[in-house]
Amino acid sequence: MSYLEYNLKTVPSGLRKVLYLNWALVLLLAAVACVGFLMLYSVAGGSFSPWAAPQIKRFALGVSVMFVVGFVPIWFWRNTAALAFGMSLVLLLFVDFFGTVGMGAQRWIDLGFMRLQPSELTKITLVMVLAAYYDWLDIRKVSRPLYVVIPVVIILLPTALVMGQPDLGTALLLVFGGAAVMFAAGVHWVYFAAVAAIGGGLIAAVFASRGTPWQLLRDYQYRRIDTFLDPSTDPLGAGYHITQSKIALGSGGWAGRGFMQGTQSRLNFLPEKHTDFIFTTLAEEFGFVGAFSLLVLYALIIAFCVASALKNKDRFSSLLTLGIAATFFLFFALNMSMVMGLAPVVGVPLPLVSYGGSAMLVLLAAFGLVQSAHIHRPRGR
Repeated sequence: MSYLEYNLKTVPSGLRKVLYLNWALVLLLAAVACVGFLMLYSVAGGSFSPWAAPQIKRFALGVSVMFVVGFVPIWFWRNTAALAFGMSLVLLLFVDFFGTVGMGAQRWIDLGFMRLQPSELTKITLVMVLAAYYDWLDIRKVSRPLYVVIPVVIILLPTALVMGQPDLGTALLLVFGGAAVMFAAGVHWVYFAAVAAIGGGLIAAVFASRGTPWQLLRDYQYRRIDTFLDPSTDPLGAGYHITQSKIALGSGGWAGRGFMQGTQSRLNFLPEKHTDFIFTTLAEEFGFVGAFSLLVLYALIIAFCVASALKNKDRFSSLLTLGIAATFFLFFALNMSMVMGLAPVVGVPLPLVSYGGSAMLVLLAAFGLVQSAHIHRPRGR
């Protein structure tokens, strides 16, 4: 035990938890959120309404939630992981029958003061229940077929419900986030190779099913694939979003056009400029330098999470932290790939930057779990 840790042992437990907080991670999250506030102010034409002001309030609430979640002992989250996952499944079922429809999809529950998207909550509860499962499971059984099938079923249950909304982007995040926890837990690589081969077969089946009675995707999802492969086929229709996005990205150049000087966003050529495509506004106004700076902030958040997980001797805490870090990475990687034309447009927001209530609150609660694992990790006697 270091001299600093020895002195912290003499501090009252409540204050000690505050000192044990990963403050570097808190500052990085705040820095990314401030980028979001700046961009939302810009896309509103230099006004805090209608997006920046509510986003600031949600972030303040989210940080409070993060601290509360972080101060709760990690054993509590381990013991309630299965219950939390079960509740998220119930909410997904509720959405299928009574959910609010928006932009052609039924994904939200109207609470009056905000719209809750249960699929956002499921991304985190899935990681929690998988981390708890592998914490319970004997490490020698991790790669045995029976004990591999169980987490696969756990992953596929919410994925099937989310696909029915339909929400392909969130479904992909659930699958890859769950797979990341399985990989970190030590599941043999052969299983992942087999899944990759099956995935290749499914992709072939998706294309083969188009126009048949057993079509696997919705028509608009096929149009997104067509647009991804060749946006110029329908530049004013299905290809409009990605075409305008690429124009904004390219026009930013090295240092950008300047704050609030982006023509694509100011003249409303850029669709969904405050949500899914907000990264293109950043790239247009601040150029490669601004976009790369945001990417560095994201990378540092991942690095601090991984470092905390590697230092943690508690298996549940370590897997939980790595799973949340992987989910966070998939969030921004998929969004950036989408707006740059490297992936189909699947409607995934940019974490802590895009406008949105439930996504931000759930994400900050997830980092509260990371803080709980960090604060309550086993330390030297």
